[in-house]
Amino acid sequence: MKKTVLTFGLICAAVMAAMMFATLPFMDKIGFDRGEIVGYTTMILAFMLVFFGVRSYRENVGGGQLTFGRAFAVGILITVIACLGYVVAWEIIYFNFMPDFVDKYVSYAIEKARASGASQQVINAKLEELKSLKAIYNNVFFNVAITFFEPLPVGLLVTLISALVLRKKKPQATTEYRLQDPIKA
Repeated sequence: MKKTVLTFGLICAAVMAAMMFATLPFMDKIGFDRGEIVGYTTMILAFMLVFFGVRSYRENVGGGQLTFGRAFAVGILITVIACLGYVVAWEIIYFNFMPDFVDKYVSYAIEKARASGASQQVINAKLEELKSLKAIYNNVFFNVAITFFEPLPVGLLVTLISALVLRKKKPQATTEYRLQDPIKA
């Protein structure tokens, strides 16, 4: 199981990290709204490797058979490895290439609130909330935790679906009674 989990988990992590690094130069042009769409679409596509990892485990290790529990265990381990890779990539990007990410997000959120016609009181409350987000985000431990839990629900959903689809129990032994042809007997 270890080889399958590591192989597919690292490939999944590499796909997500590569997409993050590939979109980095275009971040200002993509914007936060479309960036979220691009990010989650990439996560869904990358987490398809969970399905292929579970299927590979079923065929190569399980001899074509796999219970839901074992399929879920393989899938969630692939997901955890992929999420850890995602965290490493984001930490590198955030602290080395985008230390102003939260400031840009605060400006975006305030402009979005103004454009929606929010009152100044609501905007001020939002601004205070976002300032506390910046303090939290600059703490490495909270940053890691928040980043880890960003792709986890997507991976968990794909893991559940994969485990349901790919489970395959042993065929039940059936007893066949054959009647002999009285003419040939």
